[in-house]
Amino acid sequence: MKTEPKRALMVIDVQNEYFDGKLPIEFPPSSDSLANILRAMNAAEAAGMPVIVVENLLEGDHPVFARGSHGAALHPAIAEKMRSRLITKSFPSGFAGTGLKEWLKERGIDTVTIVGYMTQMCDLSAAIHAIHLGFAVEFLSDATGTIPLANRAGYASAQDIHRVVCVVLQSRFGAVMSTDEWVALLEKGGGAERDTILGSLQKAREFSGSAR
Repeated sequence: MKTEPKRALMVIDVQNEYFDGKLPIEFPPSSDSLANILRAMNAAEAAGMPVIVVENLLEGDHPVFARGSHGAALHPAIAEKMRSRLITKSFPSGFAGTGLKEWLKERGIDTVTIVGYMTQMCDLSAAIHAIHLGFAVEFLSDATGTIPLANRAGYASAQDIHRVVCVVLQSRFGAVMSTDEWVALLEKGGGAERDTILGSLQKAREFSGSAR
């Protein structure tokens, strides 16, 4: 018989930098993702689930997330919400040097649900780090988001980055779902649908074949 997951909601870097700062989230639109983040926080609170708010703060004269700057401050809608713990980090993963692993283990948490920013950066880092620490991961695709990138390796739109990371996460590292699906899961109980590398490859081949 499967046991019910014991979850904690991890709200990652919902800071002004991603709204009216230098790194405005493009996909999904920040207004949509913020609304879903707040819905997830409300649902977690109603379920008696721990809510961990993570902030990224950098010391010195950094162009983004400089401690004490407007961009580094939590978005006001997040700052005023109830939380179980506030984690301050300077590395992409909220587990790196923060004591979060121990805090969660002490409370019997076995599953972390990730919302916040950015999809391919701190969200992905936390998800993979969590797996390596023995936690199961859930990732809310409409309560996360990112920006477009271009460098010597090429160009990727925000939508493409978000989609690819979600597909990769679902293939091995976590269960990707919408906020609606997650809230419904809390109400009915049980775990989320997960995939495997092999299963994802088989589905990709079927998809490619049907597209010809």
